[in-house]
Amino acid sequence: MRKLTAGALLVVGSVGGARILRRRAARRLRLDVYYEDGAMLSLAGATPEAEPVLARAREALQAATQT
Repeated sequence: MRKLTAGALLVVGSVGGARILRRRAARRLRLDVYYEDGAMLSLAGATPEAEPVLARAREALQAATQT
């Protein structure tokens, strides 16, 4: 009975931890740049390189939701 309880707690803890990590990752703002050759560059939202592009994206989203 102890092994079953321990196993169940391990499964519940793992699922809960995975959900928390997924939610944290979804909240992080980043800019992904895809190139024609298949390469990708991912920049954190707080970097100086990403901020001007993200500002334009926010403006575009605001304009799209206002119509």
